[in-house]
Amino acid sequence: MRFESFHEGLSVQMTHIGPYAEEPRTINKMNTFAQENGYNLCGKHHEIYLGDPRRCKPERLRTILRHPVEKKD
Repeated sequence: MRFESFHEGLSVQMTHIGPYAEEPRTINKMNTFAQENGYNLCGKHHEIYLGDPRRCKPERLRTILRHPVEKKD
């Protein structure tokens, strides 16, 4: 683990509820939303874990998924 600071600016984000293995479904929704609303994905996608997989059932895990975007020209 490392602590890192970065400034991403405008982003698209969603809260994913469920197992980590099912995150691609939520990421696809974010990508579709961005494209349909005139944005391109840019920068690094990252995740903020709100649940502890050692104490929570996989179907109840919560993760914030975030990807920086920029307006299409």
